[in-house]
Amino acid sequence: MSDVVNHPPHYTAGKFEVIDIIESIVNSMDLTPFAGYCLGNAIKYLARFKNKNGVEDLKKAKWYIDKLISQLSKVEDSQ
Repeated sequence: MSDVVNHPPHYTAGKFEVIDIIESIVNSMDLTPFAGYCLGNAIKYLARFKNKNGVEDLKKAKWYIDKLISQLSKVEDSQ
Protein backbone atom coordinates (compact mmCIF):
# COMPACT_ATOMS: atom_id res chain seq x y z
CA MET A 1 0.00 0.00 0.00
CA SER A 2 1.38 3.41 -0.92
CA ASP A 3 1.85 6.29 1.53
CA VAL A 4 -0.52 8.91 0.10
CA VAL A 5 0.78 11.65 2.42
CA ASN A 6 4.55 11.27 2.16
CA HIS A 7 4.89 9.50 -1.19
CA PRO A 8 1.69 9.89 -3.23
CA PRO A 9 1.70 7.77 -6.38
CA HIS A 10 1.00 10.74 -8.68
CA TYR A 11 4.31 12.32 -7.55
CA THR A 12 6.43 9.17 -7.55
CA ALA A 13 5.63 7.66 -10.94
CA GLY A 14 9.13 8.25 -12.31
CA LYS A 15 12.63 7.64 -11.05
CA PHE A 16 12.69 10.78 -8.84
CA GLU A 17 10.18 12.33 -6.48
CA VAL A 18 8.80 15.59 -7.83
CA ILE A 19 9.44 17.46 -4.56
CA ASP A 20 13.16 16.71 -4.88
CA ILE A 21 13.20 17.94 -8.48
CA ILE A 22 11.36 21.13 -7.53
CA GLU A 23 13.73 21.78 -4.63
CA SER A 24 16.79 21.32 -6.81
CA ILE A 25 15.53 23.52 -9.64
CA VAL A 26 14.11 26.34 -7.52
CA ASN A 27 17.14 26.46 -5.22
CA SER A 28 19.48 26.71 -8.21
CA MET A 29 17.82 29.88 -9.47
CA ASP A 30 17.88 33.47 -8.26
CA LEU A 31 14.12 33.99 -7.95
CA THR A 32 11.83 35.92 -5.65
CA PRO A 33 9.95 33.68 -3.25
CA PHE A 34 6.72 34.12 -5.24
CA ALA A 35 8.43 33.34 -8.55
CA GLY A 36 9.91 30.20 -6.99
CA TYR A 37 6.46 29.25 -5.74
CA CYS A 38 4.97 29.67 -9.21
CA LEU A 39 7.76 27.66 -10.82
CA GLY A 40 7.44 24.88 -8.26
CA ASN A 41 3.70 24.62 -8.73
CA ALA A 42 4.00 24.58 -12.51
CA ILE A 43 6.51 21.72 -12.27
CA LYS A 44 4.23 19.88 -9.84
CA TYR A 45 1.20 20.07 -12.12
CA LEU A 46 3.19 19.15 -15.22
CA ALA A 47 4.73 16.14 -13.50
CA ARG A 48 1.45 14.69 -12.26
CA PHE A 49 -1.06 15.51 -15.01
CA LYS A 50 -1.10 12.05 -16.58
CA ASN A 51 -1.58 10.26 -13.25
CA LYS A 52 -4.06 12.61 -11.60
CA ASN A 53 -6.27 15.23 -13.25
CA GLY A 54 -5.21 15.24 -16.90
CA VAL A 55 -5.89 18.43 -18.84
CA GLU A 56 -7.08 20.20 -15.66
CA ASP A 57 -3.55 19.93 -14.22
CA LEU A 58 -2.07 21.18 -17.50
CA LYS A 59 -4.32 24.23 -17.28
CA LYS A 60 -3.19 24.80 -13.69
CA ALA A 61 0.46 24.53 -14.78
CA LYS A 62 -0.20 27.07 -17.52
CA TRP A 63 -1.81 29.43 -14.99
CA TYR A 64 1.31 29.28 -12.81
CA ILE A 65 3.59 29.70 -15.82
CA ASP A 66 1.62 32.78 -16.87
CA LYS A 67 1.97 34.18 -13.32
CA LEU A 68 5.71 33.44 -13.42
CA ILE A 69 6.06 35.22 -16.77
CA SER A 70 4.19 38.19 -15.35
CA GLN A 71 6.42 38.33 -12.27
CA LEU A 72 9.64 38.02 -14.27
CA SER A 73 8.43 40.62 -16.78
CA LYS A 74 7.87 43.11 -13.94
CA VAL A 75 11.45 42.57 -12.75
CA GLU A 76 12.87 42.97 -16.26
CA ASP A 77 10.79 46.12 -16.87
CA SER A 78 12.07 47.72 -13.66
CA GLN A 79 15.73 47.23 -14.58
